[in-house]
Amino acid sequence: MNDAIAEEALASEAGRKLFSRPCRFLRAVAKTDGLPPIGAPELAFIGRSNVGKSSLINALTGRSGLARASNTPGRTQELIFFDLDGVLTLVDMPGYGYAEAPKAKVKAWQALARNYLRGRPNLLRALLLVDARHGLKDNDLETMTALDAAAVSYAVTLTKVDAVKAGERGGRIDETAKALAKRPAAFPRVFATSAREGLGVDDLRGAVATWLRDIGAPREGA
Repeated sequence: MNDAIAEEALASEAGRKLFSRPCRFLRAVAKTDGLPPIGAPELAFIGRSNVGKSSLINALTGRSGLARASNTPGRTQELIFFDLDGVLTLVDMPGYGYAEAPKAKVKAWQALARNYLRGRPNLLRALLLVDARHGLKDNDLETMTALDAAAVSYAVTLTKVDAVKAGERGGRIDETAKALAKRPAAFPRVFATSAREGLGVDDLRGAVATWLRDIGAPREGA
C-alpha cells in the first residue's frame, strides 16, 4: 500500500511539472493534408459537443484562455493543436452528436477526426470525454467501437463531476468502468474530473506523465 501511495505521489509531481511547462497554440487544421509534421507524442481530446474538451485542456495547463471554451455546441470545427514545450501536443477535436450542424460540415468533421485518429503514428492516447451527468450515450459507444476496431488506445474521462451529487459519483464511475471491461483498446481506469472545481485534474496530469514515461518520452529536466 505504501509503495502504491509513493508511486501515486511521484506521478502527481511528474504531472504537475509536465503541465507547468509553457503551452501555446500551434495550428488549426481543417483538412488532413494540413496536419503538422510528426513530432512529439499527441494527446487527443474527443467527445460529444459541449462535453468540456476545451475547458479540460485549460484546466490541465492552468491557462484559462488557451483553448476557446464555449457554451455553444459545435463551435470547434477543426483540429486545434497546442504545443506543450515540445514534449507533448494536445489536440482539441470537433465534437460529435450536434444534430443542428449542417450535414456537410458534420461529415467533414467526422472524416477529419477519423483520418487523424487512424493514421497518426505519434498519437499517445485519445481521451474520450463523457459528461458525468448523463453517462455514456449511444454515440459515445459508437466512438468506442470505432476506436477499438482501429486499435486506437483511449481513456474515458468523465467531465463536470461537480454537477453530480457526491454520493452518486462512485456509481457513475463504476458503471462506466463496467462498460469498458470488454473493450480491447480502452484504458482500464476511468478518470473523473471537473474543470470548474479542479477535481481529478491532478490525477489526470499524473496519468499522462506516466504514459509519456512508459514510451520513453523526455521528462522534466531531461
